[in-house]
Amino acid sequence: MLYEIILLAQLQQKRKENIMKNNIIPAIWFDHNAKEAFEFYSQTFPETAIEKADDIVVEGSIRGLKFIGINGGPMFKPNSSISFMHVFETKEELIAVWEKLSQKGKIMMPLDSYPFSELYAWVEDQYGVSWQLYLGKLADVNQQKIIPTLMFCEKQQGRCKEALAFYGELFPDFESQGVLEYPEGEFKGQVMHAQFKANGYTLAAMDSGHPQDFSFTEGVSLTIPCKDQEEIDYYWNKITEKGQESQCGWCKDQFGLSWQVVPKQISEILAKNPQANRALMGMKKIEIDNLINA
Repeated sequence: MLYEIILLAQLQQKRKENIMKNNIIPAIWFDHNAKEAFEFYSQTFPETAIEKADDIVVEGSIRGLKFIGINGGPMFKPNSSISFMHVFETKEELIAVWEKLSQKGKIMMPLDSYPFSELYAWVEDQYGVSWQLYLGKLADVNQQKIIPTLMFCEKQQGRCKEALAFYGELFPDFESQGVLEYPEGEFKGQVMHAQFKANGYTLAAMDSGHPQDFSFTEGVSLTIPCKDQEEIDYYWNKITEKGQESQCGWCKDQFGLSWQVVPKQISEILAKNPQANRALMGMKKIEIDNLINA
């Protein structure tokens, strides 16, 4: 019995360490149903759980990677400009997830064999969140099962290379892992697929292969948890230099992609000081001392 308790504690600690490893955290905007969505993901994906939930934010993990759900209302919605590519190594697991996501979802590309994968599908789930399901090898994506994929389209069409160069300057720890161009047609020379690591977190990017009527919105943002005020200042200033400031640590880069630049300990600060929430609402860039001393 004691052995089982110790083993369980070790497994829980290892799971927590795995959950917290991503240094960039996707945040998805929901219409007051973030917890419902994360409960659905818990039933859809293995290794998925809700860690914390309140009226504003849901924190959880999907396949061991941390995600945030925001109960923001109908103002913004996710779209396929940022999709989540899930890499599977077995057909059975891919098909099981496909069946659940597609049940009330919108099929973008049907489950089938394609030149780039023996089994692949693209689907928006019932909450509007876009998933690419790909049969491949985890070794090719740094053992990260879910890869946020940025698609530059509409007004941002053709700017993927420019964005990759900017992100290479933005992140102190950046590694390009390959860029594949469209070989012919209307988008020849633009990026068909690129993979890179930013602060140890694997992402992908592409220019759309077809004209689209949507682009990046606050529906999906990327959160950068910062260790101190110096790091907040660095990311905020770099992103907004040619981008746009917003409220409460939100900003946009010059490509319209939304970022949240926040202190790692923001949950603890807000929990300890009831006045910190009010102070946060009056900020653009977050000032940690002003939150603590509000």
